[in-house]
Amino acid sequence: MKRNINKIGIAIAIIVLLASCKVGPNFQRPKDETPRTFRYTSNATDSIINLKWWELFHDPVLDTLIVTALRENKNLLIAASRIEQARANVKFKKADMGPSIGIQANAGVTNQLLGVPVDNNFESYGAAGTFNWELDFWGKFRRSTEAAKAEMLASFYGKRAIEIALISEVATNYFELLDYKARLSISESTLALRDSSLQIIQARFDEGYTHIIDVDQAVIQKAITQASVPRFKRYVAFTESNLNLLLGRNMDTILTYKDLTEYAIPDSIPTGIPSEILQRRPDILQSEQFYRAQNARIGVAQAMRFPSISLTGMLGLGSADLSDLVSNGLGWSAGASLLGPVFEWGKNARRVDIERELAKQYLYDYENTVLKALMEVDNSLIELSTYREELEANEMKMRAARNASSLSRQRYYQGVTSYLEVIENQRQEFDARLEYSENYQSLLSSYIGLYRSLGGGWVSEKELEKYAAQVAEQENVDINSIDRDSLFYRGQVVDFYLTPEQERQRKEERKRLQNEEREARRQARNKP
Repeated sequence: MKRNINKIGIAIAIIVLLASCKVGPNFQRPKDETPRTFRYTSNATDSIINLKWWELFHDPVLDTLIVTALRENKNLLIAASRIEQARANVKFKKADMGPSIGIQANAGVTNQLLGVPVDNNFESYGAAGTFNWELDFWGKFRRSTEAAKAEMLASFYGKRAIEIALISEVATNYFELLDYKARLSISESTLALRDSSLQIIQARFDEGYTHIIDVDQAVIQKAITQASVPRFKRYVAFTESNLNLLLGRNMDTILTYKDLTEYAIPDSIPTGIPSEILQRRPDILQSEQFYRAQNARIGVAQAMRFPSISLTGMLGLGSADLSDLVSNGLGWSAGASLLGPVFEWGKNARRVDIERELAKQYLYDYENTVLKALMEVDNSLIELSTYREELEANEMKMRAARNASSLSRQRYYQGVTSYLEVIENQRQEFDARLEYSENYQSLLSSYIGLYRSLGGGWVSEKELEKYAAQVAEQENVDINSIDRDSLFYRGQVVDFYLTPEQERQRKEERKRLQNEEREARRQARNKP
C-alpha cells in the first residue's frame, strides 16, 4: 500500500511538473509613446470628463433619449450578446485542460467467422466507460484559454466603445434636430415677411409707384425662401428617423424641450493628459486585448510543434449473451500515448510564423488606434477654438445684417433707394441667421466630439454601483462611504467574473429558454 501511495505521489508530481510548462511569448503591454500634452491645450485636467457630461445641458428630453438608447439600441444588445458568447467560449476552451469521460455501448450479431459464413449466429454485447486526458504539457490549452479570456475582455471594451459612441450619436443628432428646427423656423418667418413684402410691392406696382422688375425680384426672393421650408422639413424628418433608429424603436416624432440657442456654451474645455487616453478610450483597451489574444495564439502554434501526451482508460462489461452481460465481471484497460509530428515540410514552423505576423498586425493596429484617438482629441480641440471664434464673427454679421435689412426696407418705402439694395440685404440677413444656427450647433457638437474622443464618463448607474461595491470591498470600508463622483472610467470591467448568484440566474434563464422551446415544439406538433 505504501509503495502504491508513493507511486501515485510521484505520478501526480510528474503531472504537475509537466503541466507547469508553457511555450510561447508572455504578453508585454505596448510601450506608452503618447506626448505629454495635447497640441491645442494646457496640461490641466477637468473633472467634467469623469461625469455624465450630457447632463450638463440640463435637458430632460436628452437625458431620456440617452437612457432609452442605452437600454434598447440594437447594436448595443448585439454587443451584450457577444460578451455572453465570449464568456461561453472561455469555458469552452478551458474545458480542454481537463479529462474527457464518456460512455460507449455496442451490440452486434453476425454469421461469419473470419470472413467465412457459418451456420450459427455470433452475438456480442458490451458497455464501457472511457477516459481520455491530453496533458497540457506545452501549455497549448492554457494559451488557448488565455486568448479566449483576452477576447472576452475585448468584448467588454467593445460594448463600452459602442455605449460611448451611442451617447455621442444621440446627443449630436439631437442638436442637429434642434438646428434644423431652428432653420425651419427662420425660413418660415422669413417666408412670411417676404410674402408680406411681395403684397406691398404688388400694391405699389398696381398704383404705378414702382416697376414690374421689383415685383419679379420680390417673387424670386419669396420662392427662394419658400423652397428652403420643405428642405428643412425633410432634414428634420431624416434626423428624427436617425434618432429613432438609435433608440431602437419605430419612426416617430421627437419632441424637443428648448430652442438651440438656449443651451449655454460651456466656459471651460475638459482635456486631461494624453497618457490617460490609454485607460479611458475603450477602443484602445479593446485593441490591446486583441493583441494579447493573438500573442497567446503564438504559444498555441508553438505547442503544436511538439508531441501531445494523453492518458487513456476504459472500464466496462462484455458478453456474447445479453443476459450474461452483468454477470461476466468488469474489464479494464489503461495506457498512455504520445503523438507528435516528425516531418511535415515545415508546416508547423510556418504556422508559428503566421501567428507571429498576425500578432505584429494587431500591434500595429493598436498603435494606429492610439494615434487615431490622439488625432480625434486634437481635432476636437481645434474645432472648439475655431468654432467659437467663428460664432463670434457670425453673431456680429447676423446683427449687422438684421439692422441693414431693416434700414434698407425703410429707405425703399421712402423712395430713397432701389429694391436691389433691399434684396441684397434681405439675402444677407437670411443667410446670416442660417449660418449662425448651424455654427451654434457645430460648436455644441464639437464639445460632444471632445467628450467622446476623451472616453470619459460613466454610462450606467448599475455599473457605477458595482464598481463602488468592489472599491469598498478592496478598501474594507462601508459602501456608503464611497464617493460616487470620485469614481470614473479607467478601464474597469465590473462583470468580468460572475458571482454565484449571477451564475444561478444564468442557469435559470437557460432553463427557461429550453422550456419555452419545448413548449413551442409541442404546440407546433398539436397544430392541425
